[in-house]
Amino acid sequence: MSLTVISSVYEVCSDAAGIAGNIFAFGLFLSPIPTFRRIMRNGSTEQFSGMPYIYALLNCLICLWYGFPIISPGIILVATVNSIGAVFQLIYIIIFIAYAKKPMKLKMLGFLVSVFAVFASIVFVSLQFLDSSSRQLFIGYLSVASLISMFASPLLIINLVIKMRSVEYMPFSLSLATFLMSLAFFVYGLLKHDPFIYVASYHAQLDLAPNGIGTVLGTVQLALYAYFKRASQEELRHPLIVP
Repeated sequence: MSLTVISSVYEVCSDAAGIAGNIFAFGLFLSPIPTFRRIMRNGSTEQFSGMPYIYALLNCLICLWYGFPIISPGIILVATVNSIGAVFQLIYIIIFIAYAKKPMKLKMLGFLVSVFAVFASIVFVSLQFLDSSSRQLFIGYLSVASLISMFASPLLIINLVIKMRSVEYMPFSLSLATFLMSLAFFVYGLLKHDPFIYVASYHAQLDLAPNGIGTVLGTVQLALYAYFKRASQEELRHPLIVP
């Protein structure tokens, strides 16, 4: 098989992984809908955490800025998918604030203002003090940090799941979407590093590490979901009788 054919295969595979990542990203954006239906129906945020949506909004804004042609020419799809993601996260946060108790409401409002303040500062610094190459490096490293923060935020939920021995507040759809999106972009990053095509763009290099972490955390969430779901079903079938 010639190098040209091999290169074409890797190109198709890497593009397919990137497209799959975008599709799963939309799934990730939509996955909290059942949770917010429950919040609106019950009129309370209960034990749900709003922090994953704060982290996700900041990540979407930074990655949106990274995808702008002024920062990284040629990856406008990164900007478009993250602009949609930012809108979804903002809607979720507004709903969460509307139904949260007053202390949590004020806390979430503070986090939301902080997110926009941080993003405005990033835009200002990158435009006023950095040249084009330094600007891309600066925003690129920030996007890595924000991605890691976004993927680490489910650790708060994992701790709650273990403490309560229940998956009630860890929606399966969110865990599955996180795992699939992270896996798709992890594969995308690996394929973009392949020497046959040698088109390891800076963005692909950034995707590799944080999405590897996301894949691991997604796997942990799915494993916990399966374990505690099975444990709950066993308790229902064989309830503990206390004398």
